[in-house]
Amino acid sequence: MRIVDLLKKEAVVLNAEVSTKEQMLDLLVDLHKEVGNIKDKAAFKAGIMKRESEGPTAIAEGICIPHSKNEAVINPGIAAITVPSGVDCAALDGEPSNLFFMIAAPAEGSDVHLEALSRLSTILMDPAFREKLLSAKDVDAFLAAIDEKETEKYGEEDKAAQAAEAPAKKAGYQVLAVTACPTGIAHTYMAAEAIMKVCKERGYKCKVEKQGALGLEDKLRDRDIKEADLIVFANDVGLTKAERFEPYKDKIFQTKPHEVIKDPNIIFSGK
Repeated sequence: MRIVDLLKKEAVVLNAEVSTKEQMLDLLVDLHKEVGNIKDKAAFKAGIMKRESEGPTAIAEGICIPHSKNEAVINPGIAAITVPSGVDCAALDGEPSNLFFMIAAPAEGSDVHLEALSRLSTILMDPAFREKLLSAKDVDAFLAAIDEKETEKYGEEDKAAQAAEAPAKKAGYQVLAVTACPTGIAHTYMAAEAIMKVCKERGYKCKVEKQGALGLEDKLRDRDIKEADLIVFANDVGLTKAERFEPYKDKIFQTKPHEVIKDPNIIFSGK
């Protein structure tokens, strides 16, 4: 599943003229209807508003990703708009949002909205990429930027996954991490991306287990846990299978997802 496969050109509006959250949501719902992703705007928006009532989908850093798994959805898809001037969507960092991706997923079938949300949350952590989207001169350039970033990011992850499944004699990881947040979606993946990025910058081989809405992704192996120099827990909910780490308490650094997103170097504060 790729973002560019779910995002039709006709479902993208750059420099949208909206000034309120309500206008933003209405425009994105309209785009889904226009490209044939939904059959009933009122029913789909009701699902969107229900999710909004559970907590803001405006994450931080100008990113807002409203979403719904909904009976009104015919085809899974994404609609996107940019609003350079920003819209107040009660983001967790208190700042206006300017990049909006609305995910529509059918009520039956796989959790495509969670997969798309995790991927968007990850690639949008890159400020240069966000700026590239906001400054795109047309929709073709906007989609090309997403395609390029996805290929860059997930091509590397596929190689890492293959390496992780290789025989145990392969060189181990120096830094391991486990991320988890109450919803198991955005902050879980944003924290993982922040940790991977800072480790790469410092020259450390790193692997992150995401305990999210899709279950345990990139599960850490017992051998890796034993051989790692540092194990980071970035969680504000209980961890699954935490007993694996019990013998290695002296290697664990405990933090929260929002803390590591704000300053990923915090994981090395005890070294």
